Amino acid sequence: MLEIGKYHIMRIDRETEPGLFLSNEAGDDVLLPNKYVPEEYKIWDELNVYVYLDHEERPVATTLKPYIELNNFGYLRCTAVNNVGAFLDWGLEKELFVPFAQQARPMKVGSWYIVYMYLDEKTNRLAATSKTMKYLSNDNVEVKKFDKVEVIISHITDRGANAIVNGKHKGLIYKEDIFEDIRTGDKLDAWVKKVRPDGKIDLILQEEGYKSIEPNAQYIYEELQANDGFMPLHDKSDPVDIQNQLGLSKKSFKKAIGTLYRDRKILIKEDGIHIID
Repeated sequence: MLEIGKYHIMRIDRETEPGLFLSNEAGDDVLLPNKYVPEEYKIWDELNVYVYLDHEERPVATTLKPYIELNNFGYLRCTAVNNVGAFLDWGLEKELFVPFAQQARPMKVGSWYIVYMYLDEKTNRLAATSKTMKYLSNDNVEVKKFDKVEVIISHITDRGANAIVNGKHKGLIYKEDIFEDIRTGDKLDAWVKKVRPDGKIDLILQEEGYKSIEPNAQYIYEELQANDGFMPLHDKSDPVDIQNQLGLSKKSFKKAIGTLYRDRKILIKEDGIHIID
């Protein structure tokens, strides 16, 4: 039996009035409705299709790409609420159902939510939940310092941006390590800055090299290169000016220019920072 909520490589088996029937080596078949049939095809051509349940709860294939996949997280908009739950736009014709019992707080039409998609074993239907914490654990962290990871920004606080790491763990990008515009729901590449003894994961959004472990140094150096080798800031500059120009705290700024100065990349003068050619 075909697993719903997943992609499958299927062969075109036969043409019918409602669309193409696709099959696999296990003998499973599924309908690809006419609206998703490619303009050119031949019998036995292979297609990569996503299988889910249609409005009549029958397995159906689509060539559309959903915004979320089974056993993964996504950031989706609520399009309707009725007496049984809420419905989310996930990029397919049939909307994704969120039972009331699976809502961390009552969902509202037009609002966006971080959710996890699961298969309801009782009904064999795809559903989503905004009670996502139970699907994340830092008890057995599978990443280490310097690892590149995929993150989804789950929410932003005064401390920084909380993130879902590789769909398994919780992580945090501290405010002083953020110098770009990020928002809840953003899917980004990040790097592990530190894994703490209690399993908490500190993240950064720029690759942290083994030789130069100050991520903001490269950022400032590139800003200098883009501005003819000069920047009207130095270690005595007002924190507000530093924040407005670079989006960094003064502490992060001083640490970064200290790295560049020690590496003999810059000169720090009264009028600002000068790059050394």
